[in-house]
Amino acid sequence: MAEKGPPPPHPSQAQGGTRDGAAAEYSTLQGQVALVTGASTGIGRHLAEGLAARGAAVAGLARTERRLTAAMAEVAQATGARTLAVAADVTDRVAVDRAAARVADELGRVDLLVNNAGVIDAAEVPVWEADPDQWWGVVTSHVRGAQLLVRAVVPGMLARGHGRVVNLASGMSTRANRDYSAYSVAKTGLMRLTEALTLSLQGSGLHAFDVAPGVVDTPMTRSMEMWRDFEDWTPPERVVELVSAIAAGELDAWSGRFLRAGADDLDALRAVTPEDAARQLRLRPYGEQDPVAEG
Repeated sequence: MAEKGPPPPHPSQAQGGTRDGAAAEYSTLQGQVALVTGASTGIGRHLAEGLAARGAAVAGLARTERRLTAAMAEVAQATGARTLAVAADVTDRVAVDRAAARVADELGRVDLLVNNAGVIDAAEVPVWEADPDQWWGVVTSHVRGAQLLVRAVVPGMLARGHGRVVNLASGMSTRANRDYSAYSVAKTGLMRLTEALTLSLQGSGLHAFDVAPGVVDTPMTRSMEMWRDFEDWTPPERVVELVSAIAAGELDAWSGRFLRAGADDLDALRAVTPEDAARQLRLRPYGEQDPVAEG
Protein backbone atom coordinates (compact mmCIF):
# COMPACT_ATOMS: atom_id res chain seq x y z
CA MET A 1 0.00 0.00 0.00
CA ALA A 2 3.00 2.31 -0.23
CA GLU A 3 2.23 5.18 -2.57
CA LYS A 4 4.89 7.88 -2.83
CA GLY A 5 8.03 8.97 -1.07
CA PRO A 6 10.79 6.87 0.47
CA PRO A 7 9.66 3.37 1.36
CA PRO A 8 9.05 2.71 5.07
CA PRO A 9 10.54 -0.27 6.89
CA HIS A 10 7.37 -2.21 6.09
CA PRO A 11 6.12 -0.90 2.73
CA SER A 12 2.86 -2.83 2.91
CA GLN A 13 1.69 -0.90 5.94
CA ALA A 14 2.60 2.78 5.50
CA GLN A 15 1.53 5.10 2.70
CA GLY A 16 2.72 8.20 0.98
CA GLY A 17 5.55 10.62 1.32
CA THR A 18 6.03 14.29 0.64
CA ARG A 19 4.49 15.05 -2.73
CA ASP A 20 6.29 17.80 -4.70
CA GLY A 21 4.86 21.12 -3.52
CA ALA A 22 2.07 19.53 -1.47
CA ALA A 23 3.56 20.06 1.96
CA ALA A 24 5.56 23.17 1.19
CA GLU A 25 2.58 25.42 1.87
CA TYR A 26 2.22 23.97 5.37
CA SER A 27 5.75 23.46 6.60
CA THR A 28 5.29 24.15 10.31
CA LEU A 29 4.98 20.47 11.22
CA GLN A 30 7.50 19.11 8.74
CA GLY A 31 9.34 16.15 10.26
CA GLN A 32 6.83 15.57 13.05
CA VAL A 33 4.88 12.35 13.60
CA ALA A 34 1.31 12.56 14.86
CA LEU A 35 -0.87 9.76 16.20
CA VAL A 36 -4.60 10.54 16.02
CA THR A 37 -7.21 8.23 17.50
CA GLY A 38 -10.67 8.05 16.01
CA ALA A 39 -9.08 9.06 12.72
CA SER A 40 -11.45 7.40 10.28
CA THR A 41 -14.30 9.89 10.55
CA GLY A 42 -15.44 13.17 12.05
CA ILE A 43 -13.01 15.47 13.84
CA GLY A 44 -10.29 12.83 13.88
CA ARG A 45 -10.46 12.55 10.10
CA HIS A 46 -10.22 16.33 9.74
CA LEU A 47 -7.25 16.43 12.10
CA ALA A 48 -5.45 13.63 10.28
CA GLU A 49 -5.67 15.45 6.96
CA GLY A 50 -4.98 18.90 8.41
CA LEU A 51 -1.86 17.78 10.24
CA ALA A 52 -0.67 15.88 7.18
CA ALA A 53 -1.21 18.95 4.99
CA ARG A 54 1.09 20.86 7.33
CA GLY A 55 3.89 18.39 6.85
CA ALA A 56 3.41 15.79 9.58
CA ALA A 57 3.49 12.05 9.05
CA VAL A 58 0.19 10.81 10.48
CA ALA A 59 -0.73 7.50 12.04
CA GLY A 60 -4.47 7.04 12.35
CA LEU A 61 -6.00 4.66 14.86
CA ALA A 62 -9.61 3.44 14.86
CA ARG A 63 -11.59 0.25 15.39
CA THR A 64 -12.86 -0.43 11.87
CA GLU A 65 -9.90 -1.41 9.72
CA ARG A 66 -11.47 -1.07 6.27
CA ARG A 67 -12.84 2.43 6.89
CA LEU A 68 -9.63 3.57 8.58
CA THR A 69 -7.42 2.23 5.79
CA ALA A 70 -9.55 4.02 3.20
CA ALA A 71 -9.46 7.27 5.18
CA MET A 72 -5.70 7.26 5.61
CA ALA A 73 -5.20 6.42 1.94
CA GLU A 74 -7.35 9.44 1.08
CA VAL A 75 -5.23 11.62 3.38
CA ALA A 76 -2.03 10.41 1.74
CA GLN A 77 -3.47 11.02 -1.71
CA ALA A 78 -4.72 14.51 -0.85
CA THR A 79 -1.62 15.74 0.97
CA GLY A 80 1.31 13.65 -0.22
CA ALA A 81 2.11 12.95 3.43
CA ARG A 82 3.17 9.63 4.83
CA THR A 83 0.30 7.92 6.63
CA LEU A 84 -0.24 4.74 8.55
CA ALA A 85 -3.53 3.03 9.38
CA VAL A 86 -3.51 1.07 12.63
CA ALA A 87 -6.74 -0.68 13.59
CA ALA A 88 -7.26 -1.01 17.35
CA ASP A 89 -9.86 -0.50 20.06
CA VAL A 90 -8.55 2.22 22.38
CA THR A 91 -10.04 0.45 25.40
CA ASP A 92 -8.08 -2.76 24.69
CA ARG A 93 -4.73 -2.58 26.49
CA VAL A 94 -3.01 -5.24 24.40
CA ALA A 95 -4.29 -3.77 21.14
CA VAL A 96 -3.16 -0.26 22.12
CA ASP A 97 0.31 -1.46 23.11
CA ARG A 98 0.66 -3.28 19.80
CA ALA A 99 -0.58 -0.27 17.87
CA ALA A 100 1.86 2.09 19.58
CA ALA A 101 4.73 -0.32 18.95
CA ARG A 102 3.80 -0.54 15.28
CA VAL A 103 3.71 3.24 14.91
CA ALA A 104 7.12 3.53 16.57
CA ASP A 105 8.49 0.76 14.35
CA GLU A 106 7.22 2.22 11.08
CA LEU A 107 7.32 5.98 11.69
CA GLY A 108 10.10 6.12 14.27
CA ARG A 109 8.39 7.99 17.11
CA VAL A 110 5.34 10.01 18.10
CA ASP A 111 5.71 13.77 18.58
CA LEU A 112 2.00 14.53 18.94
CA LEU A 113 -0.66 12.28 20.45
CA VAL A 114 -4.26 13.33 19.87
CA ASN A 115 -6.79 11.44 21.99
CA ASN A 116 -9.95 12.00 19.98
CA ALA A 117 -11.67 8.60 20.00
CA GLY A 118 -14.82 8.15 22.05
CA VAL A 119 -18.54 7.49 21.81
CA ILE A 120 -21.67 9.29 23.00
CA ASP A 121 -24.69 8.32 25.12
CA ALA A 122 -27.03 6.12 23.11
CA ALA A 123 -30.16 7.97 24.25
CA GLU A 124 -31.01 11.37 25.71
CA VAL A 125 -32.28 10.15 29.06
CA PRO A 126 -31.65 10.86 32.77
CA VAL A 127 -28.88 8.90 34.51
CA TRP A 128 -31.25 6.37 36.08
CA GLU A 129 -32.79 5.47 32.73
CA ALA A 130 -29.50 4.95 30.92
CA ASP A 131 -28.32 1.44 30.07
CA PRO A 132 -25.53 0.82 32.63
CA ASP A 133 -23.23 -1.03 30.24
CA GLN A 134 -23.57 1.52 27.46
CA TRP A 135 -23.18 4.38 29.96
CA TRP A 136 -19.95 2.93 31.32
CA GLY A 137 -18.78 2.16 27.80
CA VAL A 138 -18.97 5.87 26.97
CA VAL A 139 -16.85 6.78 29.99
CA THR A 140 -14.39 4.00 29.23
CA SER A 141 -13.98 5.00 25.58
CA HIS A 142 -12.80 8.47 26.54
CA VAL A 143 -10.98 8.03 29.84
CA ARG A 144 -9.54 4.51 29.68
CA GLY A 145 -8.76 5.01 26.01
CA ALA A 146 -6.77 8.16 26.67
CA GLN A 147 -4.97 6.65 29.65
CA LEU A 148 -3.93 3.58 27.67
CA LEU A 149 -2.59 5.72 24.83
CA VAL A 150 -0.70 7.93 27.29
CA ARG A 151 0.72 4.82 28.93
CA ALA A 152 1.87 3.45 25.57
CA VAL A 153 3.19 6.65 23.98
CA VAL A 154 4.43 9.05 26.67
CA PRO A 155 7.40 6.93 27.85
CA GLY A 156 8.93 7.25 24.38
CA MET A 157 8.36 10.99 24.45
CA LEU A 158 10.03 11.20 27.85
CA ALA A 159 13.04 9.29 26.57
CA ARG A 160 13.44 11.92 23.84
CA GLY A 161 12.58 14.87 26.10
CA HIS A 162 9.97 16.11 23.65
CA GLY A 163 6.28 15.60 22.89
CA ARG A 164 2.76 16.93 23.21
CA VAL A 165 -0.55 15.31 24.10
CA VAL A 166 -3.92 16.77 23.11
CA ASN A 167 -7.08 15.43 24.72
CA LEU A 168 -10.31 16.37 22.97
CA ALA A 169 -12.50 18.08 25.53
CA SER A 170 -16.02 19.49 25.26
CA GLY A 171 -18.30 22.15 26.63
CA MET A 172 -19.67 19.29 28.71
CA SER A 173 -16.25 18.99 30.34
CA THR A 174 -17.11 22.06 32.41
CA ARG A 175 -20.93 22.01 32.42
CA ALA A 176 -22.87 18.76 32.75
CA ASN A 177 -25.74 17.94 30.43
CA ARG A 178 -28.61 16.01 32.01
CA ASP A 179 -29.31 14.05 28.83
CA TYR A 180 -25.65 13.20 28.17
CA SER A 181 -24.49 12.28 31.65
CA ALA A 182 -21.95 9.66 30.57
CA TYR A 183 -20.35 11.98 28.02
CA SER A 184 -20.27 14.77 30.62
CA VAL A 185 -18.57 12.51 33.17
CA ALA A 186 -16.12 11.23 30.55
CA LYS A 187 -15.09 14.64 29.28
CA THR A 188 -14.70 16.03 32.80
CA GLY A 189 -12.57 13.04 33.73
CA LEU A 190 -10.45 13.62 30.66
CA MET A 191 -9.75 17.17 31.82
CA ARG A 192 -8.56 15.85 35.17
CA LEU A 193 -6.35 13.36 33.34
CA THR A 194 -4.82 16.22 31.35
CA GLU A 195 -4.07 18.24 34.48
CA ALA A 196 -2.62 15.24 36.32
CA LEU A 197 -0.49 14.41 33.30
CA THR A 198 0.76 17.98 33.10
CA LEU A 199 1.77 17.97 36.75
CA SER A 200 3.67 14.73 36.23
CA LEU A 201 5.44 16.12 33.15
CA GLN A 202 6.73 19.34 34.65
CA GLY A 203 10.32 19.97 33.65
CA SER A 204 10.35 17.10 31.15
CA GLY A 205 9.88 19.07 27.94
CA LEU A 206 6.47 17.44 27.40
CA HIS A 207 3.12 19.22 27.47
CA ALA A 208 -0.56 18.23 27.56
CA PHE A 209 -3.66 20.20 26.58
CA ASP A 210 -7.45 20.07 26.58
CA VAL A 211 -8.94 21.20 23.28
CA ALA A 212 -12.69 21.62 22.97
CA PRO A 213 -13.54 21.55 19.26
CA GLY A 214 -16.79 23.48 19.49
CA VAL A 215 -19.78 22.07 17.62
CA VAL A 216 -18.37 20.57 14.44
CA ASP A 217 -20.70 19.09 11.84
CA THR A 218 -19.93 15.37 12.16
CA PRO A 219 -21.95 12.14 12.08
CA MET A 220 -21.84 12.08 15.91
CA THR A 221 -23.21 15.59 16.39
CA ARG A 222 -25.81 14.98 13.70
CA SER A 223 -27.02 11.98 15.71
CA MET A 224 -27.63 14.10 18.83
CA GLU A 225 -31.14 15.43 19.28
CA MET A 226 -29.83 18.55 21.03
CA TRP A 227 -28.23 19.72 17.77
CA ARG A 228 -31.31 19.23 15.60
CA ASP A 229 -31.72 22.25 13.32
CA PHE A 230 -28.41 23.69 14.55
CA GLU A 231 -26.58 25.71 11.90
CA ASP A 232 -23.77 27.66 13.60
CA TRP A 233 -21.18 24.90 13.18
CA THR A 234 -17.55 25.36 14.16
CA PRO A 235 -15.46 25.01 10.99
CA PRO A 236 -13.21 21.95 11.40
CA GLU A 237 -10.29 24.01 10.15
CA ARG A 238 -10.43 26.00 13.41
CA VAL A 239 -9.78 22.76 15.31
CA VAL A 240 -6.93 21.88 12.97
CA GLU A 241 -5.37 25.33 13.36
CA LEU A 242 -5.47 25.14 17.16
CA VAL A 243 -4.02 21.62 17.37
CA SER A 244 -1.38 22.53 14.77
CA ALA A 245 -0.32 25.54 16.84
CA ILE A 246 0.02 23.27 19.85
CA ALA A 247 2.06 20.76 17.84
CA ALA A 248 4.33 23.55 16.63
CA GLY A 249 5.10 24.54 20.24
CA GLU A 250 3.37 27.91 20.03
CA LEU A 251 1.06 27.36 23.01
CA ASP A 252 3.18 25.53 25.57
CA ALA A 253 2.32 28.17 28.17
CA TRP A 254 -1.23 26.77 28.09
CA SER A 255 -0.18 23.24 29.06
CA GLY A 256 -2.70 21.63 31.40
CA ARG A 257 -5.45 24.05 30.41
CA PHE A 258 -8.66 24.22 28.40
CA LEU A 259 -8.71 25.77 24.91
CA ARG A 260 -11.74 26.15 22.66
CA ALA A 261 -11.53 26.07 18.87
CA GLY A 262 -13.66 28.67 17.15
CA ALA A 263 -13.76 30.88 20.24
CA ASP A 264 -10.13 31.32 21.25
CA ASP A 265 -8.05 33.58 19.06
CA LEU A 266 -4.63 32.11 18.33
CA ASP A 267 -2.84 35.45 18.42
CA ALA A 268 -4.42 36.25 21.78
CA LEU A 269 -3.40 32.86 23.18
CA ARG A 270 0.17 33.31 21.96
CA ALA A 271 0.35 36.70 23.69
CA VAL A 272 -0.93 35.51 27.09
CA THR A 273 0.76 33.53 29.83
CA PRO A 274 -2.07 32.16 31.99
CA GLU A 275 -1.69 32.27 35.75
CA ASP A 276 -2.94 30.28 38.72
CA ALA A 277 -5.89 28.02 37.80
CA ALA A 278 -6.97 29.91 34.69
CA ARG A 279 -8.85 27.56 32.34
CA GLN A 280 -8.71 24.66 34.79
CA LEU A 281 -11.47 22.90 36.70
CA ARG A 282 -12.00 24.45 40.12
CA LEU A 283 -14.83 25.02 42.59
CA ARG A 284 -16.29 28.49 42.39
CA PRO A 285 -16.48 30.12 45.83
CA TYR A 286 -19.86 31.10 47.25
CA GLY A 287 -18.21 34.25 48.59
CA GLU A 288 -14.97 35.72 49.84
CA GLN A 289 -15.12 33.66 53.01
CA ASP A 290 -15.61 30.30 51.31
CA PRO A 291 -13.15 27.96 53.14
CA VAL A 292 -13.23 25.23 50.51
CA ALA A 293 -13.19 26.69 47.00
CA GLU A 294 -9.85 27.72 45.57
CA GLY A 295 -8.95 30.10 42.80
